[in-house]
Amino acid sequence: MTPSARVQSAIDLLDRVIDAAKAQGAPADRILADWFKANRFAGSKDRRAIRELVFAAIRACGPVPSSGRAAMLRLAEEDAALAGMFDGSGYGPAAREPSEPVAGGGIAPAWIEERLAASDIAGPEATALLERAPLDLRVNTLKAERGTLALPVEAVTTAAPSGLRVAPGAPVEQWDIWRDGLIEVQDTGSQLACLAVDAEPGETVIDLCAGGGGKTLALAAMMANRGRLIASDTDRQRLSRLAPRAERAGASIIESRLLDPGREAEALADLAGVADAILVDAPCSGTGTWRRNPEARWRLTPANLERLVAAQARLLDIATGLLRPGGRLVYVVCSLLDEEGAEQFDALLMRQRSLKARPISLPLGKARGQGIRLTPCRDGTDGFFIARATFA
Repeated sequence: MTPSARVQSAIDLLDRVIDAAKAQGAPADRILADWFKANRFAGSKDRRAIRELVFAAIRACGPVPSSGRAAMLRLAEEDAALAGMFDGSGYGPAAREPSEPVAGGGIAPAWIEERLAASDIAGPEATALLERAPLDLRVNTLKAERGTLALPVEAVTTAAPSGLRVAPGAPVEQWDIWRDGLIEVQDTGSQLACLAVDAEPGETVIDLCAGGGGKTLALAAMMANRGRLIASDTDRQRLSRLAPRAERAGASIIESRLLDPGREAEALADLAGVADAILVDAPCSGTGTWRRNPEARWRLTPANLERLVAAQARLLDIATGLLRPGGRLVYVVCSLLDEEGAEQFDALLMRQRSLKARPISLPLGKARGQGIRLTPCRDGTDGFFIARATFA
């Protein structure tokens, strides 16, 4: 493919990404993967270049662009070489019209930028949300130790006790140590969120919103495969990924439990009052993960955010009823909005008077309300709010 043809392909893909974002459809990664699979004429260099163009254009636009072409023109305003490709040659994009619309810049749609600023995420803290994320690994201590594990590429340790960082794009899933379950891909901030649970061997621990089980696997390693670890979620597809991951990791204590949305308490009734610790990694806006999913900021609406805040509160109340006296509740969201973080946790403590906030000691993060906040700018991790309470 010519460089100009790559630009036109990126524009076409951006149209699909924009439409999907408006319709709450497939994420950009999946859209690109499907297109590459269907268009074998694009070689590895073509795919890499197109992918970089698509995500650079997404990051360059704050509000949702009117079209893929408008998004690429926004990027071209910062890149003279790219602007020169808008001449219709080499199967590339047509020449730019003088009155043609160009997508707006910024960090996100204006209403989200306002909410972030109100939560003290502005300036460099906001800009860092759209940088490229690092690739972090967690050494599975059920099978290996960080100090003795040999990787095929150069790696540095992170602040997490079992954390390693390698260059973005490293083919981790092609390595024998990944296939054999010695490592998992997991952001350092996510690893620290698990650390806050203080899970011990022999305990009963519940991962209430387990998803694909990344944090569940980390908890199993902390518990040294001794005790009871329940991974629950309402998403059948995501939860189904846990079993093969657990087998690869050698995590044998995990019990998966599929929940019905809105009827979670009924499915967990047998666990009422018995949990030593509960991790509530609640569904959220994902503002802390924009480095990995930059188009996610185009999917969020005020109504969606309101529904997420309500769901978080409901799940926290359910979790409280599962704790034994002295049990620990750890609340985690990969969001930097206070209404999902510090304010949500404060509201929980007001509703559930039997819960008392407890300090968390982590190697990264800064106090936010009665919890800790991690940010990409300051900590080099995804953005998280993490807080802990005990049940009296």
